[in-house]
Amino acid sequence: MNRELEYMFVKRARVWIPDAEEVWKSAELNKDYKNGDASLQLMLEDGTNIEHKLDPKTKNLPYLRNPDILVGENDLTALSYLHEPAVLHNLKVRFMDSKLIYTYCGIVLVAINPYETLGIYGSDIINAYSGQNMGDMDPHIFAVAEEAYKQMARDERNQSIIVSGESGAGKTVSAKYAMRYFATVSGSTSEANVEQKVLASNPIMEAIGNAKTTRNDNSSRFGKYIEIGFDTRYRIIGANMRTYLLEKSRVVFQADEERNYHIFYQLCASSHLPEFKMLKLSSANDFLYTRQGRSPVIDGVDDTKELSSTRKAFTLLGINESNQMGLFQVLAAILHLGNVEIKDRDSDSSIIPPNNGHLTAFCDLVGVTYQDMSQWLCHRKLKTATETYIKTLPRLQATNARDALSKHIYAKLFNWIVEHVNKALITNFKQHSFIGVLDIYGFETFEINSFEQFCINYANEKLQQQFNMHVFKLEQEEYMKEQIPWTLIDFYDNQPCINLIEAKMGILDLLDEECKMPKGSDDSWAQKLYNTHLKTCSLFEKPRMSNRAFIIQHFADKVEYQCEGFLEKNKDTVNEEQINVLKASKFPLLVELFHDGEKAISPTGQVPGTGGRTRLSIKPEKGREKSSKEHKKTVGCQFRNSLQMLMETLNATTPHYVRCIKPNDFKLAFSFDPKRAVQQLRACGVLETIRISAAGFPSRWTYQEFFSRYRVLMKQKDVLPDRRLTCRNVLEHLVQDQDKYQFGKTKIFFRAGQVAYLEKLRAEKLRAACIRIQKTIRCWLARKKYLRKRSAAITIQRFTRGHQARRLAKFMRRTQAATTIQKYQRMCVEKKRYRQKQAAALVMQTILRAYMARQKYRALLRESKVVIIQKRVRGWLARCWYKRCLVSLVYLQCCFRRMKARRELKKLKIEARSVEHFKKLNKGMENKIMQLQRKLDEQNKENRLVNERLAGLENTYTTESERMRGELSRLRGAEEDAKNKGHQVTSLLEELEKLRKELSSTQKEKKTIEDWAQNYRSEMEKMVSELKDQNGSLKKEKDDLNRLIQEQSQQMTEKMARAILEETQQLKTDLNEERSRYQNLLTEHLRLEEKYDDLKEEMVSSNVPKAGHRRRDSTHSSNGSEYTYNSEYAELEDGSRAAEDVTRGMDTSLTLKLQKRLTELEQEKQSLRNELENKEDQFQRARARDDVEFKKARGAELEYESLKRQELESENKKLRHDLKEIRQSLVGNAATGAGAPGSPAYKVVLEQLNASCEELEVRKEEVLILRSQLVSQKEAMHHKETMTEPSVYVEDVSKLKDAGELKQAYVGLKDTNRLLEHQLQTQRRGYDSEVESLRGELQNVKEENNRQQQLLAQNLQLPPEARIEASLQHEITRLTNENLDLMEQLEKQDRTIRKLKKQLKVYSKRIGEMGAGQTEGQTSPGQMVDEPIHPVNIPRREKDFQGMLEYNKEDELKLVKNLILELKPRGVAVNLIPGLPAYILFMCLRHADYVNDDQKVRTLLTSTINSIKKILKKRGDDFETVSFWLSNTCRFLHCLKQYSGDEAFMKHNSPRQNEHCLSNFDLAEYRQVISDLAIQIYQQLIKCMENILQPMIVSGMLEHETIQGVSGVKPTGLRKRTSSIADEGTYTLDSILRQLSAFHSTMCQHGTDPELIKQVVKQQFYIIGAVTLNNLLLRKDMCSWSKGMQIRYNVSQLEEWLRDKGLMTFGAKETLEPLIQAAQLLQVKKKTDEDADAICSMCLGLTTAQIVKVLNLYTPVNEFEERVSVSFIRTIQTRLRDRCESPQLLMDTKMIYPVTFPFSPSSLALETIQIPSSLNLAFLTRV
Repeated sequence: MNRELEYMFVKRARVWIPDAEEVWKSAELNKDYKNGDASLQLMLEDGTNIEHKLDPKTKNLPYLRNPDILVGENDLTALSYLHEPAVLHNLKVRFMDSKLIYTYCGIVLVAINPYETLGIYGSDIINAYSGQNMGDMDPHIFAVAEEAYKQMARDERNQSIIVSGESGAGKTVSAKYAMRYFATVSGSTSEANVEQKVLASNPIMEAIGNAKTTRNDNSSRFGKYIEIGFDTRYRIIGANMRTYLLEKSRVVFQADEERNYHIFYQLCASSHLPEFKMLKLSSANDFLYTRQGRSPVIDGVDDTKELSSTRKAFTLLGINESNQMGLFQVLAAILHLGNVEIKDRDSDSSIIPPNNGHLTAFCDLVGVTYQDMSQWLCHRKLKTATETYIKTLPRLQATNARDALSKHIYAKLFNWIVEHVNKALITNFKQHSFIGVLDIYGFETFEINSFEQFCINYANEKLQQQFNMHVFKLEQEEYMKEQIPWTLIDFYDNQPCINLIEAKMGILDLLDEECKMPKGSDDSWAQKLYNTHLKTCSLFEKPRMSNRAFIIQHFADKVEYQCEGFLEKNKDTVNEEQINVLKASKFPLLVELFHDGEKAISPTGQVPGTGGRTRLSIKPEKGREKSSKEHKKTVGCQFRNSLQMLMETLNATTPHYVRCIKPNDFKLAFSFDPKRAVQQLRACGVLETIRISAAGFPSRWTYQEFFSRYRVLMKQKDVLPDRRLTCRNVLEHLVQDQDKYQFGKTKIFFRAGQVAYLEKLRAEKLRAACIRIQKTIRCWLARKKYLRKRSAAITIQRFTRGHQARRLAKFMRRTQAATTIQKYQRMCVEKKRYRQKQAAALVMQTILRAYMARQKYRALLRESKVVIIQKRVRGWLARCWYKRCLVSLVYLQCCFRRMKARRELKKLKIEARSVEHFKKLNKGMENKIMQLQRKLDEQNKENRLVNERLAGLENTYTTESERMRGELSRLRGAEEDAKNKGHQVTSLLEELEKLRKELSSTQKEKKTIEDWAQNYRSEMEKMVSELKDQNGSLKKEKDDLNRLIQEQSQQMTEKMARAILEETQQLKTDLNEERSRYQNLLTEHLRLEEKYDDLKEEMVSSNVPKAGHRRRDSTHSSNGSEYTYNSEYAELEDGSRAAEDVTRGMDTSLTLKLQKRLTELEQEKQSLRNELENKEDQFQRARARDDVEFKKARGAELEYESLKRQELESENKKLRHDLKEIRQSLVGNAATGAGAPGSPAYKVVLEQLNASCEELEVRKEEVLILRSQLVSQKEAMHHKETMTEPSVYVEDVSKLKDAGELKQAYVGLKDTNRLLEHQLQTQRRGYDSEVESLRGELQNVKEENNRQQQLLAQNLQLPPEARIEASLQHEITRLTNENLDLMEQLEKQDRTIRKLKKQLKVYSKRIGEMGAGQTEGQTSPGQMVDEPIHPVNIPRREKDFQGMLEYNKEDELKLVKNLILELKPRGVAVNLIPGLPAYILFMCLRHADYVNDDQKVRTLLTSTINSIKKILKKRGDDFETVSFWLSNTCRFLHCLKQYSGDEAFMKHNSPRQNEHCLSNFDLAEYRQVISDLAIQIYQQLIKCMENILQPMIVSGMLEHETIQGVSGVKPTGLRKRTSSIADEGTYTLDSILRQLSAFHSTMCQHGTDPELIKQVVKQQFYIIGAVTLNNLLLRKDMCSWSKGMQIRYNVSQLEEWLRDKGLMTFGAKETLEPLIQAAQLLQVKKKTDEDADAICSMCLGLTTAQIVKVLNLYTPVNEFEERVSVSFIRTIQTRLRDRCESPQLLMDTKMIYPVTFPFSPSSLALETIQIPSSLNLAFLTRV
């Protein structure tokens, strides 16, 4: 042991240490523990280092944490370390992280209230848990309910489900869901809605027994035990309810933030209703009993609606309206009684003020006198041995007496309601077994605990004792089964506590004894308790600071009880005189309440006889004595007795435990308070269960699972063929202490902690193996890397050396070249240096020479300037004179021009004022641009001229310069003269300065002209560029508009294409939905037919038909041959007669529906009759008109027609008579419900009515045919009559001797004239009708044209986009209308064709009847008037072997029997051609059509359809039979289509096959019937396959390890329930594939259409994928990485099977997509945001709920894997929030894809088919 401790408590080991806030906190060891250490060095999860000191006495080490792979287990007992922190942590992880509220704890289901509505209680979840073993699926209340239901059915033993917990923990809801599960899986919908009544009792009991408390808004203030009864077929037949310890004190007192019972507030909220006016109620705040808690309203609850639900539940349970109003009257009286004010008269007496309104209302409501009630509310009667005294009561006692009366009345009312609910739930059927659901309060402890808490905790002590005994019993059974030595386990036995309460001289006995004392009080009772138990019982204690309280050490905790009020509550005394006043009431319901009190009652007043299965028969004489005796029993005594009865019931059943936990006190969704959870876990016994399990061998493994898990700890030599011996040897080596494990027959049992020890050894071995593998792989990788490097180095060296050699040769060549280059380069350098020196010398010479030249030039320049000065001076003198002359001339010109300008100005002013001037100006503006352009050209020319002028000036300047140089040289010579003339220098300088200014001004003018020209040029260029830009922008805008128009048109085209595609897809979807809906209706119809047949068989077997003649309807008798052709129809008729008495007890609403349907049929019949009479009137009028026109008509024909009409009238009268008799029979049976829909009588009535309607249709057709025949015959007679007139003359003419030729010519001419006249009239009528039709068409065309013009005008006003859309919409509407018109025309043509065919059949019959009366030879013209003219009957010429089979009508039963009922599919499929029965039946049908036998066709088709239905009902579970008849039914349907004569089907035939088409009958209606039959057979086939595949799917796809060794077995406790049914065999994936291959080969052998086979395989794969995914979503143990790999491998095998069969391209693989994505989800990384994005894009076939569920269930199998973090799941939920999808979690496994039967023509020639003798069809003759 020390070795193991030292081995487990090592560094980094994780432990649990106590914590004040979190109860337990996780920590990690910083160093190894060694024996003798006084403390442990720990590090908390937040990184804080602490020192944990050990207890020096016990040296107990802290609890070890379980490995991470065990956290979140479904079963707490599967944990390796079983202790309180492990349980608390496991529950918290499941509840907070995985959102799982259910967890197993051995045989206990722990349910944590989520305070949120969860979608885990739907019908799909119920179906998923139905039939499953308890340990196979995730924990759920449905699993417990299924276990109880399964044990009841298998062991034939009654069951109990015990639901307990604190107020607000969810007990009532758990009990509700358990009952809902039983109601759903029992399948008892036909048993008068018993399960609905059971569920309807919940709102009633919640209204009268539930109230708002500080902990729960809907807290049950009583305990109840509901027994749900089942019959021998385990269907619900009834229920019974017992109640315990109603909290009556709540009626008169409520604490703060609490309410009274819901029913009071519901009544107050509904007081405004008219029916409640008499109750005189108002707001709840107006009554004392409803306002004390100061919280009259519950958030989110509408009390008015709740009362409506309560009333509906009352009605459903048979409590009528008058009793309901009586109950409400009593409840209102209680509220008024609470408001009765009692005042002090003196210190010892009290008084009620006169005319108290509330007391008056109370008396009026309960029917008692005001005086009596006010008297006894303030007085009481005391009886002695001799006298009777009336004593006044003080106000306090009177108030207490009033409250006691209110509580007593409410208790009586509560018991009355419970009794009547039980009466409604009890049925007359014999109960075979029951399942009890106990919804009882859990252990309670408050600051102030009183009598109610004492009784509640007493009941929990008893239940805990029963629970402990049951746990030990199961443990003992398991050990005995495995032959393990049973060792006594020390556990807490609460029998001493129970003895302290209920034993002799116990607390209850002392309490009852004190209640009998005249002056007993709470204080004296407390002293007796102290004296009796304080020193003798260690479980009883006395508080230090109180003498009126006591403490009891319960199994859960110590509880201190206050003695105050114990005696009063135990006595439950009521003033006897007050009771007598109420018994004398005039209110019958109140009298009934208190008369019920004569019976023995439970603590709440419930009659024990009404609970359970026993009832007490009490005689009236002895009832009073027993009543008085029972009435004296105290509440504690009654509660003890009822609790004892409950324990006896529970001990006689197999219990199942549900412990409800309240996670927090604030009702927050998914919020977990560890302190509150631990308190409840201790109180409900879960931790005690864990302790008991830990004391034994909690972990249990089979030998194979142990070997598979810990094979890594074994050596090869240790592995033996015997697994048990191998495991024994290994364990002896691994675990030294043999007390830590035990070997059973099939399992190994381990002590607590041993699995964790073995897991650690396994993990270390695996880690060492991983290290070795890593070492080897790294060595291999390093060596490979070294060899690659060595090879690379050699290669590099080789290339490097070659490169170096090449470099050396290249260097040598370069050296030689460099020498040569150096030689030439040095030569170039020297040459360059020489040239540089030479150039420098030349430069120096040049500079020197230039200097000398400049000096010379300067001298020349000075001389030239002097000359220029002279020239300028002389020129200046000349110009001065010239200027003076010029100024004078200019002045003269200016004066003259000014005078001329003034004259011109006057003229211009006059012109400016004229209009013509403005016109000229405006006219000139038009040519402004052209003028500007011309001006620009002129300016350019001027600019060129100016440039030329400047060039000329430059040339002149140059010339002048040369000349000035000459002058300068000349002036130098005259320098002496200039010096002499020095006085003239100043004037010359001034002149020079003026010249310079002139030159500068000239230059400025030139520059100004150039700038103006440049500006003008730039402006024009700018204007041109702007025009170009504007033009470009316009072009660009045009291109953009064109592109936009093209894009819009393209978008509109694409939009319309998408819209058409979407509309097409929507139409396809609607078609599939409609097809699926229709096929579901067919399925429902088939189910109802099967149910009806089952009921018929039951009624036939349970009722003996009476002898005697039974009247049958004449119409039914006459048409019976159409429906009855074999023995099953006669049996159906007998069963319908035998079922008449049984169906009388059905609901009268069905009779009302039948009567309504009959009224509709009568109206339809009347309309048909009126139509027939109108036809007859028209016929009579036509006949009268014909009589006037043709007076010489033949009397025999008229007599024949009148006889025919009389026959029709007689038939009509007979139909009316039959209908009248049917109506009378239905009216007579309406009260008994004999004519309910689905009953045999109803079937007979419908058949007769249908026969009558068909007969009417036939008669109407005959009338029409007769009318047409009459008209034709009259025309013929008219023609004959006209022929007889010349015949007389012919006779006269014939007397002439020579007039023979004249006679013949005359007769022929008359005939020709008559014929031509008749043809002319016919053509004229046709022409008139054609003209009318053309006029109608022309009018329609005009209207259409007008409408098109209006539409076009409207469209032109719309924008382009809307215009296109409107035109398309109009086109679609037009095409739709045309399509509808064409369809109508097609339907009219079909009706016309059918009508003509029917007329043709009638004519054929008439020809056959009248053919015998025809005589041979010629007749005289006189005889032609009397004899009818009949068409010639031309017989058909039959050919040999035309593909028809002939049989006699009496052989039809034999044909159906040999070909359908007694045919063995296996022999036919192997030895004969596929579809042979279908071909034979069709060949028989062809012959019936060939001979034009309508009755034979109908009887053959009816017999065939009914026989196929019969054989499918008889052998519907045989796949071969169903597949065989599906194939033959489809082949028969294809034959009917192929040979129907329709062009759409005939185009696939050969010319010979087209000759075999049906010629006389249109069987389109029968094709629809046979198509419906094929759909039913297909659905039966799918159901049959599903039943075969269902047991294989989970085992083969999930549980079986297809890849051995990939998924290791997770270390679990293997605590399977003892009730789990043993596996019938292990299925593998190969089993599924073999079964699929068998299905496929069978269908291929039977000749099933390939398209139909594809649809079947698609449905098979959908079932496999849906069932696998649903089980994956409900099994936490299957959600792991290795399981994902197994699933993907299995799916790949299924895809390979599809590939082998050539079925990959039709959608079967796509049905597995959700399963594939779930498997991928198990395998992908689940850490980062990128992983979340990948998951969202990958799992498109899964819903958000399914993805989150898989992530929550993901469980690592090994410690190398990691769990999915909560934050990652939240990220996934956030990113999938916008998905629009169904919130449903599971896939619908019952969904069936709609099936279609594509037309598949057969190439087989009918005439080549041979009938084998093995079919015994020798009576068929080939035609």
